[in-house]
Amino acid sequence: MSDTASRPGMPAAGAGPALLDGAYRKITWRLIPFIFVCYLFNYLDRVNVGFAKLEMLDALQFSETIYGLGAGIFFVGYVSFGVPSNLILHRLGARRWIGIMMMAWGSLSACMLFVTTPTGFYVLRFLTGVAEAGFFPGMVLYFTRWYPSHRRGQVMALFMAAIPVSGLVGGPLSGWMLSHFAGGQGGMAAWQWLFLLQGLPTVFLGLAAIFYLNDGVAQAHWLGADEKAALQDALARDERERPASVEAVQSLRALLLDRHVWMLGFIYFSIKMGAYAINFWLPSIIQALGFEDARTVGWLSAIPYLFACVFMVLVGRSADRRRERRWHLSAPLLMALAGMLLAANFSDNVVLVMVGLSLATMGALAGLPMFWPLPAAFLSTAAAAGGLALINSMGQVAGFVSPLLVGWIKDATGSTDLALYILSSVLFIGAMLVLVVPARLVNR
Repeated sequence: MSDTASRPGMPAAGAGPALLDGAYRKITWRLIPFIFVCYLFNYLDRVNVGFAKLEMLDALQFSETIYGLGAGIFFVGYVSFGVPSNLILHRLGARRWIGIMMMAWGSLSACMLFVTTPTGFYVLRFLTGVAEAGFFPGMVLYFTRWYPSHRRGQVMALFMAAIPVSGLVGGPLSGWMLSHFAGGQGGMAAWQWLFLLQGLPTVFLGLAAIFYLNDGVAQAHWLGADEKAALQDALARDERERPASVEAVQSLRALLLDRHVWMLGFIYFSIKMGAYAINFWLPSIIQALGFEDARTVGWLSAIPYLFACVFMVLVGRSADRRRERRWHLSAPLLMALAGMLLAANFSDNVVLVMVGLSLATMGALAGLPMFWPLPAAFLSTAAAAGGLALINSMGQVAGFVSPLLVGWIKDATGSTDLALYILSSVLFIGAMLVLVVPARLVNR
């Protein structure tokens, strides 16, 4: 057998590299733009409460702690339903379950406009978390049915670039909505219009997903028979080339007892601690610099996300080209750490705070797509549905801890500086744990 034929992800005999490369381009152009938009609204619906907060807290007489708990309780629902949702997707099929999830969370997000009490705020946030729980881990699983491991770094970076784009677009958009509807229109306050207008598009996207997506290569009518055969062979070869030690992690019980899974869960937890602090508190930190106008806050909040968009894609390309995963994850986390320390130490200097927030956003968000090739190296196909959801759920605990921690510290001290120091410490531990992962398993 030739060297070319034995490499994972290469086509079988008779199928040229050009055929396979063309098939991957076709998949990427067909799936990624639509999935990107879906994930953009997923993240926008999850964190738009950070902008609504600028008016919602005064209107409803909520404290920073109530806001932090409400922002974080979303992730109690998210974590509790993460694994079951992904197992339902595995049985029901990606196309239908993704569409159902999107219509459910879009409706619940829009219903946030009816909140009048802390209890209502908590309940709706919890239910929205339940509805969203399976979307991201489901997408990670979905990509394993189309791309071999050595192509997933750039694909994940393209997909997860929706996070900074949601900030890049959502910041100015949310700021405009709060300004445009200031004083109330149609019997609703500006923050209520924000929830309504950002939630409804997700409902229509969910309906479109049912008709547009395919469950895998075999169901893709837009691929030729030769392309399907080459793609299926590439996926089979990638599975066969998985290190033998990976096959031991096959059952949910084995996953719960495996130290690597817990280590990966904490690494993802550390990344999410930084990312969610930025998502939920960036507008408030910028407002605290002396910018009261919602539109100004919106445009300034877009700056860190703009840099993060470019940085994420560049890091993803570099990781795939060099077949190196550990330093492409650890280095961005250290960058995020440095950015948070800069913002905390020079909190009275607008320029340095914005530089620090940009570095923190670039590093934390670039760490998200760079993380996911790591668990894929430890989980067999049989374990992937439950394993990816379990690791994701462990990381999403940060979504509860991070905003609640920042909110409590802000109420207690009047500043977010101490919270940034704590988050920096967590990021440092995560960056060091990444380097413990054996390079031979993940550099593929």
